[in-house]
Amino acid sequence: MTVDVLNIRGEKTGRSVELPADIFGIEPNDHCIYLAVKQYMAAQRQGTHKTKGRSEVQGSSKKLHKQKGTGGSRKGNIRNPLYKGGGTMFGPKPHSYTFKLNRQVKNIAKMSALTYKARESKVVVVEDLAISTPRTKDFAGMLNALKGESRKTMMVLPAYDQNVYLSGRNIASHKTALLHDINTYDITNANVLIFTESAVSKLNEAELAEA
Repeated sequence: MTVDVLNIRGEKTGRSVELPADIFGIEPNDHCIYLAVKQYMAAQRQGTHKTKGRSEVQGSSKKLHKQKGTGGSRKGNIRNPLYKGGGTMFGPKPHSYTFKLNRQVKNIAKMSALTYKARESKVVVVEDLAISTPRTKDFAGMLNALKGESRKTMMVLPAYDQNVYLSGRNIASHKTALLHDINTYDITNANVLIFTESAVSKLNEAELAEA
């Protein structure tokens, strides 16, 4: 797939780049995308939920009354889960929600998500940025020229550029990421993917592979 290279004003430069077919032109696997996004979101959960059990709540451990002869039901101590202030039965305990996915599954998910974006013409290539001084206002103007009516954007760089990062970090609907750091969730969450020209030139399956 051939994509025109745009300048920071959203105008065509007369150059074009070829998006690798083995990354942007595969047969998408929806289930792999589902698993990769599920794994990412599960890893964001803190898992610090906790309730006190019968042995942890405050209260006497003495049996409330004798077992037989009262005419009432059998009772243990006041920390019984059936009483107000008693422990919680089968309550949540701190644990991790993370789970493992094979590297190949995550790579297929990532390339499937990129293929969908390319099919929907949601991949934009911009000439390499030369930002000497971080300025959010100018950066936001460039994004508006590139993304059109879309709301969320993600810019992909081949290497860390502090001025580009500082210019875009305060824009809530934008994310700047390195080529080897992008994941399936970020790809699917963005309405438009903006690759710099040099990022596309370095784009290959090995660069996208999970560490």
